[in-house]
Amino acid sequence: MKTTILSFLACTITASLISAPVFSQSSVKSLYDAKCLVCHGATGLANSGVGKLMKVKPISDPSVYNMPEGEMIREVRDGAGKMEPYKGSLSEAQIKALVDYFKAFIKKD
Repeated sequence: MKTTILSFLACTITASLISAPVFSQSSVKSLYDAKCLVCHGATGLANSGVGKLMKVKPISDPSVYNMPEGEMIREVRDGAGKMEPYKGSLSEAQIKALVDYFKAFIKKD
C-alpha cells in the first residue's frame, strides 16, 4: 500500500512538472521580439525609432530598473501609458517570463 501511494505521488509530481510552463531562452526571446522589441529595443534601451517617438523609458532609467517585479508584471498585463495590455493575449507565465527577460538587461555593477 505504501509503495502504491509513493508511486502515485511520484507520477503526480512528474506529470505536474512536465505540464508546467517552461520557456527556453530562445522562446522568450522570440516572444520579446514579437511583443516588446519595437518599443523597448533589443537591449531594453528604448533606442528604436518607435521607442524614441513614444518616449519609452530605457531599462537604465532608475524608475524602470528600481520598479518591483510585481509592478512590471501588472503593467505588462494591464497596460501602462501607451503600452497595450497583454492580459488577453499572453498567459501569466508568458508575462512573467517577459519581465524576467527584460530585467536581465539591467547591468549589474
